Amino acid sequence: MNPSHASHVRREFYKAVGFYFRVVWPIFSILLFLIVLIGLIISYLEGWDPFDGIYFGFVTGLTIGYGELVPKLGVSRVLAIFLGFNGVLMTAIFAAISVRAIEVAVRAAGQGEPGKPTA
Repeated sequence: MNPSHASHVRREFYKAVGFYFRVVWPIFSILLFLIVLIGLIISYLEGWDPFDGIYFGFVTGLTIGYGELVPKLGVSRVLAIFLGFNGVLMTAIFAAISVRAIEVAVRAAGQGEPGKPTA
C-alpha cells in the first residue's frame, strides 16, 4: 500500500468516525451526564466530597474500578451497578462506531484501487 493510499484510507476512517460520533452524540452525552449525576447522588448519600463522587462515577462507569471508594449503602451499590451497565453501553457504542468506520474506510480503499473488487 503506497503512502498516499494509506493517507486516503486514514482520512476516510477519521471522517466516518466524526460522522457517526455526531449521530450518536445525543445518546453519548446523556450517558456522560448520567455518570456525573449518579456520582453526585452517591457522594451525597455516602457523605463523600462531590468531586470524589464524580471521580467514583467515572471510574465505575468506565469500568476501571480502582476500589479506593466503595459505597456502603444498598441504594448506592445499586446505583453503582447502574453506572457499570452505563459504561458497558458507552463502550459498545464506541466499538460500533469504530467498526463501522473501519468498514467505510476499507470500502473506500477498495474503490480507490483499480482491479480490486469492491465489497
